[in-house]
Amino acid sequence: MSPEERIVQLRQEIQYHLYRYHVLDSPVISDAEYDALYRELVALEEAHPELATPDSPTQRAGAEPLDGFEKVEHPAPILSLGNAFSVEGVYAWRTRIGRLLPPGVKPDYVVEPKIDGLTVVLTYRNGRFVQGATRGNGEVGEDITANLRTLYALPKRIPVDPQSGLAAPAYLVVRGEAFMTLDKFEQLNQARLAAGEPLYMNPRNTAAGSLRQLDPRMTASRPLTLFCYDVVAWEGVELPETQWERLAWLREMGFPVSPDIAHCPDLDGVVDIYQEWLKKRNEINYEVDGVVIKINDQALARSLGFVGKDPRGALALKFPAQEKTTRLLGVVVNVGRTGVLIPNAVLEAVEIGGVVVKNATLHNFDEIARKDIRIGDMVVVKRAGDVIPHIMGPVVELRNGTESVVQRPTHCPFCNSPVVQLPGEVAIYCDNAACPEQLVRRIEYFVSRGAMDIGTFGSQTSALLIEKGLIHDVADIYFLKREDLLQLEGFQEKKVDNLLAGVAASKAQPAERLLTALGIRYVGGVVAGLLLGALGSLDAIAAASQEELQAIDGIGPQTAAAVYAWFRDPHNLALLAKLRAAGLRFSAQRQAAGPQPLAGLTFVITGTLPTMSRDEAREFIEVHGGKVTGSVSSKTDYLVAGEAAGSKLDKAQELGVLVIDEAKLRELAAER
Repeated sequence: MSPEERIVQLRQEIQYHLYRYHVLDSPVISDAEYDALYRELVALEEAHPELATPDSPTQRAGAEPLDGFEKVEHPAPILSLGNAFSVEGVYAWRTRIGRLLPPGVKPDYVVEPKIDGLTVVLTYRNGRFVQGATRGNGEVGEDITANLRTLYALPKRIPVDPQSGLAAPAYLVVRGEAFMTLDKFEQLNQARLAAGEPLYMNPRNTAAGSLRQLDPRMTASRPLTLFCYDVVAWEGVELPETQWERLAWLREMGFPVSPDIAHCPDLDGVVDIYQEWLKKRNEINYEVDGVVIKINDQALARSLGFVGKDPRGALALKFPAQEKTTRLLGVVVNVGRTGVLIPNAVLEAVEIGGVVVKNATLHNFDEIARKDIRIGDMVVVKRAGDVIPHIMGPVVELRNGTESVVQRPTHCPFCNSPVVQLPGEVAIYCDNAACPEQLVRRIEYFVSRGAMDIGTFGSQTSALLIEKGLIHDVADIYFLKREDLLQLEGFQEKKVDNLLAGVAASKAQPAERLLTALGIRYVGGVVAGLLLGALGSLDAIAAASQEELQAIDGIGPQTAAAVYAWFRDPHNLALLAKLRAAGLRFSAQRQAAGPQPLAGLTFVITGTLPTMSRDEAREFIEVHGGKVTGSVSSKTDYLVAGEAAGSKLDKAQELGVLVIDEAKLRELAAER
C-alpha cells in the first residue's frame, strides 16, 4: 500500500473510531490501538506533508456533535493534547520545546490527573451559569445546559462564597471534566442489580451517556461530579499568568478542582509525580489514564504555538496499558458492512482495571496465525480503559496439548457463501451482497451522520425491517410504505411519520453524501468530494476508466481500482437505478449560476477560521468557482489560513504561495 493510500485508509478508520468514542460513547477498539493508528497517521503526514489535508483527524480535536441537542460554538478551540507513552517521551518533548524557549529559560510545571470522563465547557455571564456544552468537534459542541445544572458540584453562581471579596467576571468560560467516582458507580450498579436492571459497563461511558440524556431528570438521578482545570475565555477580570495560580483562582471562585494536582520546579519532579500515580492508579477513586503536564507560565506556553492541533506547551503522559492472563474459550466471527470477517475472542472472565473482560478482538486471521493463538490457550489480554481489549499473544509454556488451532473460515457464518481474499490484503470477505448480516451494517453506515444522515433510522429498526422482509438493500429505505410499517409491533403513527420524514429529507443530501454512503472501499467523505469535484456526477464516475480515476489529484491506484470495480458490478448498478428512481441527487451542485469570481484558482484551507468551518469554507470557494485541494503545491494559488495553522503554512511560505485569512477570501470573492 502506498503512503497516500494508507493515509486515506487511516483517516477513515480514525474518523470512525472518533465517532464511536465521542458521539456514540461506544468504542470498539482499545485506547492503545487507537493511539497506534493515530501515531502512524501523524508520522505519515510528517513524512509526506504534501498529503496533509484540513479534514485530517490530526487537525481536529474530536468528533461531530449529536443532532439531538442544539449546537454551541465555542469562543476558542477546545483542543486535545499530544501524547507520550513513556518517561523517555516526556524528556523528548522537553528537548523539542527547548529549542523554542528563550535562552536561559527553565520552565516549571503543573501536573494534573488525566481523568477519563467527558469534557464540558461552562459559560458564565456576570457570575451566573448560563450555558454548558460538550467539546464536540473542538469548535462546535452540544448544548447540555439543563443536564449540567443537575450536578451538585457545578457552581450555579460565582463566586460561591460571597465573603471571598472576589468579583464575578463579566464573562467567563471554563473547561472541565464530568465523571463518576468509582464508589458511586459501584453503588449505582448495585441498585440496578437489586432492581433486576442490566449493569453499566464502566464509569466513563455511564457519565457521558448521563449527560446526553434528553430528559434532565435522568441526569439528576446519576451520581455525576466535576473537576475544572482551564479558563478558555474571560472579560472584566485580570487572571494570573500561571496555571498553578489560575487553578487556585478557580478554586477560590467555587469551582471544583482536583486535590491531586502538583507544582513541580523541573521535569524530574514531574516524573516523580507520575511514578507515584502509576503505583496508586488502582487506589484512586476515579478513572485516570495518565497525567497532564503543563508549562506553568501561560504566556510562555502560548508563545510555543502548536504542532497541528496540539499545543506545544502541554503534554499528556499516559499510563501503560494493563494486562492479565486468562483462557481463550473460543472464537466467534462477525461480518462488517464491507463483508470483512472479523474474529473475536471469547474469554474466561477476568477482571482488568476494575472491569470484567469476557471478549477481546483478534484483528484478523493472519494475526491469529502469526501469533499462533489457539483455542484453549492461556493468553495475555491488554486493556487501558477500553471497552474491547485485545490479545497480545499466548503463554506457550502453559500449553498441555489440548489446545486446537483456530480455523480460517472458508464460508460466511451467516449466509454460507464462500469467502474471498483480495490480492495484497490480509482480510477475508463474504462477497454476497445479499448477506443479511452485511446488510444491517451497510444500512447503519448508509444512514449515519457522515453519510445520508437519517437520524430516525437506528440499527434496531434496520434489523427489524430486514427480518420482516421490508428491506433487501439500502435503496429499499426509500420505498417503505406507511401501512406496512404501522403493522409492526411498537411502530405507532408518530414514530412511523418521523421515520419516513427523515428518509424523505435525506433525498436533498448532496451527491457527495450519497457517494460516501454507498460504502465503496476507500471512499469516505474526502475521496467522494475529490471524485465528484473532478467528474461532476456519479454517472461520470461510473463511466470513467481506472486510468482516468487514478489521474484525479488525491486518488491512488488502490482507490481507483476499488471504485472502478464497484461501478461494474451488476448488483451495484441495479442499486444505483433504484436510488435514482427514489429521487436522490447524482450530480454535484456546488456552483451557482452567474459569475464565478474564483474560477481558475486553487485553494488550500488550514487552521481554524473565525466564522466558517472548513467544510463551509470549501463550499464557499467552490460555489464561487474555485477549487479546493488537500495539500499545498506549486499549483496552489492561495492558502486560506486560520488560527493554529500547521505545516501547510510553512509549505506555502517556502513555495511563495499567497497566504490569506477568511476576511480576505470573502473580499477576493467579491472583488474579482
